[in-house]
Amino acid sequence: QVQLVESGGGLVPAGGSLRLRCAASGRTFNNYVMGWFRQSPGKARDWIAAISWSTGTTYYAAFVKGRFKISRDTTEGTVDLQMNSLKPEDTAIYYCAAGLDLPKYDGFNYYYSDSGDTFAYWGQGTQVTVST
Repeated sequence: QVQLVESGGGLVPAGGSLRLRCAASGRTFNNYVMGWFRQSPGKARDWIAAISWSTGTTYYAAFVKGRFKISRDTTEGTVDLQMNSLKPEDTAIYYCAAGLDLPKYDGFNYYYSDSGDTFAYWGQGTQVTVST
């Protein structure tokens, strides 16, 4: 049984940092892309970043602009999202997901056209709140 368990969320002041962790278990993820998404109340789900489990190649949404970094530890079975220079608009529930599709590239930015609907496995999410 595949499990993705997020941790590391919490309350942080604007300008602060948080490191989210996703513990992945239940199958071999060698062919998978691990992604981080977020969703705020009343808003659509946003893709943040993705990483190839096997190669470690990383992909970022345009709005990240160098503030976030995704990484994985294949030995520990974890995927981290380091978030710096947090803003109040980063407040959301953050989700870890595993899927088979790499993001598309339009010549300028990477993106998922379906907000991650093709990702097969999802965690329960962790709340991140950035105060002003």
